Amino acid sequence: MTGHFIPDSLPTQLQHYIDGAWVDSAGGERFNVLDPVSNSNYATAAAGQKADIDRAVEAATRAFREGPWPEMKARERARVLNRIADAVEGREDRLAELETFDTGLPITQARGQARRAAENFRFFADLVVAQFDDAMKVPGAQINYVNRKPVGVAGLITPWNTPFMLESWKLAPALAAGCTVVLKPAEFTPLSASLWAGIFEEAGLPRGVFNLVNGLGEEAGDALVKHPGVPLISFTGETTTGQTIFANAAPNLKGLSMELGGKSPCVVFADADLDAAVDSALFGVFSLNGERCTAGSRILVERSIYGEFCEKFAARARNIVVGDPHDPRTEVGALVHPEHYAKVMKYVAIGKSEGRLLAGGGRPAGLETGNYVSPTVFADVRPNARIFQEEIFGPVVAITPFADDAGALALANGVKYGLAAYVWTNDLTRAHTFAQGLEAGMVWLNSHNVRDLRTPFGGVKASGLGHEGGFRSLDFYTEQQAVHITLGHVDTPKFGAAK
Repeated sequence: MTGHFIPDSLPTQLQHYIDGAWVDSAGGERFNVLDPVSNSNYATAAAGQKADIDRAVEAATRAFREGPWPEMKARERARVLNRIADAVEGREDRLAELETFDTGLPITQARGQARRAAENFRFFADLVVAQFDDAMKVPGAQINYVNRKPVGVAGLITPWNTPFMLESWKLAPALAAGCTVVLKPAEFTPLSASLWAGIFEEAGLPRGVFNLVNGLGEEAGDALVKHPGVPLISFTGETTTGQTIFANAAPNLKGLSMELGGKSPCVVFADADLDAAVDSALFGVFSLNGERCTAGSRILVERSIYGEFCEKFAARARNIVVGDPHDPRTEVGALVHPEHYAKVMKYVAIGKSEGRLLAGGGRPAGLETGNYVSPTVFADVRPNARIFQEEIFGPVVAITPFADDAGALALANGVKYGLAAYVWTNDLTRAHTFAQGLEAGMVWLNSHNVRDLRTPFGGVKASGLGHEGGFRSLDFYTEQQAVHITLGHVDTPKFGAAK
């Protein structure tokens, strides 16, 4: 492919950031990092091992036990978080360039991620100041209150889709709560994570509070999960990895918050605004290259409008602009890595025997290199099909008809996942009743994925463990200690007293 955009001053040797300094792996290990448009190696990154995680946890522990961060008043920490948000916004263009180059996301969508990351820090800066804890009185007898304390060193393991923004989802509440952190970013996309060190230094975050260890999940991630000095892990990624983390965290009884895979339904009833539903369903599965955990990748359509919906949806999918992620006209860019591209293309091949191909089904014309997949639409997909049941995590959608509400609900709930769901209907009673029956952690009615940061984020079944967002995030990163004070006489049974 000609004219491939390469950002200025692109780093070629990525390091860890431990205790306020850039360092290589203790044993010198490194791994290659590819860009998804050319699949060429643009950099090597330090490959964290157990020794590097040990160093990072030691620094974070020292900052927690001896440094000022956990003891700061909430308002003081909030000022630092707001300065972090300012610094993120000041790097918006640079961040978007790096994120697009590293992930293959369209540049217009990468710019939105920078603004959302800044908003995460502003939100938790406000929330930690506004937070208050319960006090309960038994008049004349007792006062009980809750003392909230940061847990300690938080291990944060983040995915490769919208990496910088998703890192901010974890960093902002962990820091707001007073924790220190060790971040292990995804090995496919380590580039934008390297910006955090400069951002935190500029904002005045004390040394050792933030530590970054690059590396493979099987090495650096595994060591972080198993480390006895890390009392809690927040993880976003695929379900099979989450199962491994769950098992490896058990011996130390770690706190876990895990947002895992999804195969979310988008349910379209005959009384819906059809054009709005088509717009939303298209955006929900093809934005972010289809590499999003909440993608509405199963579209369930009432039979009376099924033909019309499929025709409109497929026509629009065929017109989606696929191309260089740095071209502002691009709507779907390159998938993140050749390994993931191969996985998605395998599902495309499977889908050709499981459904009726309406759009896409291969590599776009004129894009002979890079991880490009045409937006692919399969209709008439049966509920036992692999492309209906399994997470593909790419620009591939399965459309299935239903006859009535009960049938729609059975289809929607008929997979192992339960992260998100989207429902389109103008019947208010049906909307609320149907939402109640859905096995999903989040439901959007007549909307695509527009989220208020105060609401819980997480899934059920194989889609996750626990919820974050709003005060639930602060609950996760803090211990809540109940303190009881006696005000009057306590009538205690006198064990051992002579009668």
